[in-house]
Amino acid sequence: MDTVVAAMSADVRRLAINPSYWYPVVRGRDLKDKPVSVQIWGVAVVLWRSKTGVHALEDRCPHRLVKLSHGHLRADRIECAYHGWHFDGEGKCTHVPYLEPTQKLPRCQVRTYAVRELYGFVWLFAGNAAEADRRVPLAIPEWDHLNYIATVSVIDCKAHYSYLIENLMDMHHAPLHSDYQAWSDAVLEKLHEEPERVDAHYHAQSHYRIDRIWSIAQLFVPALRKPHPESLTVSYVYPHWTSSLGADFKLYCLLCPLGPLATRAWLVHFTSLGAFNDLHRLPKAVRLLVKQSLFGSARGLLDGLVRQDILMIEQEQQAYLSYPDHPPWEINRALAAAQRLMRSQVTA
Repeated sequence: MDTVVAAMSADVRRLAINPSYWYPVVRGRDLKDKPVSVQIWGVAVVLWRSKTGVHALEDRCPHRLVKLSHGHLRADRIECAYHGWHFDGEGKCTHVPYLEPTQKLPRCQVRTYAVRELYGFVWLFAGNAAEADRRVPLAIPEWDHLNYIATVSVIDCKAHYSYLIENLMDMHHAPLHSDYQAWSDAVLEKLHEEPERVDAHYHAQSHYRIDRIWSIAQLFVPALRKPHPESLTVSYVYPHWTSSLGADFKLYCLLCPLGPLATRAWLVHFTSLGAFNDLHRLPKAVRLLVKQSLFGSARGLLDGLVRQDILMIEQEQQAYLSYPDHPPWEINRALAAAQRLMRSQVTA
């Protein structure tokens, strides 16, 4: 994974990932006092937290090649569960409990990964750690902004990551979500392509409007929703996705492709409180309490949309495997642009 792996063919469903980007691998709150094993494109990585920060090593002890994540934490080091060898955050062996007086510590080196903790997630640079500073994780300014209420939903689907990206870029699948009434009647108005992103600008009917403090109840009560025209922009900012629906809602989908047939992602939804001028005059501590108290308020809506999308995405993947000689028909220009971006990232 040190360099970009070229695709075996032009088939987008067989594309690898470009490892030279930052990928979220776990929620920060889930990394506590034990090592955690995560996966990124078939490679297992062990994470652990110490007083000096978060560390990431290949999840394989160089002694007998067993998982380091099954071990224990010893201060800022990790101890292999098999023979008790210790490794520091730089992947160096620091202790062997049965080392003889005439022996020196093994000079074995466990591969390290660059890691950062931002926006409630632990991000891993999947490529060469020495190149990590050339890029930054996808910016999510709303995470700490007091005007935005966040909800996070997990996406786990047994499918190639391209299917999820295409689902997110395609705003014509509103009929799938008709019982949630998120948006409808999308019309693709403009498409813009750059080397690392695709922006698709739609005009649609939004079924939510956050203009009164009680209007947040629309997230729970469908009868309160009324369609109205809004701009709907979706962007594939490789390797992730972001969207805005009018001024009230912002979404991010943070991808962690586990392998060719498995994708994990986090859908992060923000509801804006920007329309409430009185709220902005309250002390910062009160506004922070409001933000924290309403965290997850859109969970029911978001989880419902995710379940419906996963069902379709996994059906697409199975159809591809079952009928390789019957490619689907597609007329949405935004999806063709997204596929071009995917190909360019792994064939450059």
